[in-house]
Amino acid sequence: MKINRLAIATLAALLPILMGVMPASAQEVRQEARPAGLQPLPEPPPPPAGYQLDPALEPQVTITNRGADKAEEYRVSGRLYMIKVTQPNGLTYYLIDSKGDGTFSKQESFDSGMRVPQWVIGTF
Repeated sequence: MKINRLAIATLAALLPILMGVMPASAQEVRQEARPAGLQPLPEPPPPPAGYQLDPALEPQVTITNRGADKAEEYRVSGRLYMIKVTQPNGLTYYLIDSKGDGTFSKQESFDSGMRVPQWVIGTF
C-alpha cells in the first residue's frame, strides 16, 4: 500500500495542534459533568470495641505441586470448595463444588456461560 507523502506531512503538522487541544477539552468535559456543591465523603467509623474477624470464615489455601501442575486448594471451616489448577504452560482451570456435596465440576474460568444474543437486525 502506497502512502501519500502529503497526507503524512499534513498529519505530522496537525498532530501537535490536536494534542494541545485535547487535554483542555477533556478537562472542560470533566468539570461540566460534576454537580455543584460536592463534598468529600467522611472517613468510616472504626469497628466496635472488641470486634474480631472470625478466622474460621477466612479461606485457607493449600498450595501443592502435583507432577508439573500446581494445585491450590481452598477451604472454609475445613470444607474443600474449590481447587485451582495451573498447568506448566500457564493455562488455569478450576474444580468447583457448587452444590456442597463433594462433586467437583471443571470450569475454564469464572464465566457463567450466559451469552446475550447478538443478532444483526438491520444494517445501514
